[in-house]
Amino acid sequence: MARIIVVTSGKGGVGKTTSSAAIASGLALQGKKTAVIDFDIGLRNLDLIMGCERRVVYDFVNVINGEATLNQALIKDKRTENLFILPASQTRDKDALSKEGVQRVFNELDEMEFDFIICDSPAGIEQGALMALYFADEAVVTTNPEVSSVRDSDRILGILDSKSRRAEQDLEPVKTHLLLTRYHPARVTQGEMLSVEDVEEILHINLLGVIPESQAVLNASNKGIPVIFDEQSDAGMAYHDTVQRLLGEEIEFRFLTEPKKGIFKRLFGG
Repeated sequence: MARIIVVTSGKGGVGKTTSSAAIASGLALQGKKTAVIDFDIGLRNLDLIMGCERRVVYDFVNVINGEATLNQALIKDKRTENLFILPASQTRDKDALSKEGVQRVFNELDEMEFDFIICDSPAGIEQGALMALYFADEAVVTTNPEVSSVRDSDRILGILDSKSRRAEQDLEPVKTHLLLTRYHPARVTQGEMLSVEDVEEILHINLLGVIPESQAVLNASNKGIPVIFDEQSDAGMAYHDTVQRLLGEEIEFRFLTEPKKGIFKRLFGG
């Protein structure tokens, strides 16, 4: 059966869609047949990040309503053999998703022998988010290292513990992972940002990845290419490490401390 992983947060703007695209692409690059689904009905940003917005003909809601087959709606990624995107609808209401319809889509993806289903959840606890959280086997809780973002993520953990399918059916709890984005070691040192240890102490979930603040993320988004393909950037390398950990590898964490300045930088600044 496919591993259903929701990428979620309590607060908007923390990099969920960027992370969903990078993680899904990274899994596909490792030979895993992966579907990534946009649950943000009414907005639809995943296809922009993936660079396939012009190829959208049918969407998630069309499939749920029986207006198109899943095979018609899935978009095969141009860069990666094993990756497929199911875009959200821009014109429907967030209540267009039903448990029965989403379950049917997941069942079909299982029959198509997908290894991973990555659910790009909207922020907060509206219908699309609750639906993505409900079906999750695992959750990548995405947060920035600031108090309000971390506090809102704690609320999401409460929903996973009480309102998920696994909680309803007394199954093993949803496995939770912490993904810390926009991390800036210098600002942590200056006391302007929470440290990794601070966030871990508040949320008490296992650290999956730390993604540094990086111009490469914005550049990749503007080009419609997931940042994990930028193998020279620190963000691209950090997402690659994150995927490896998700697959069970033990990878040392990078980008947690400020790079040491060379003698010329120390003398002349910069």
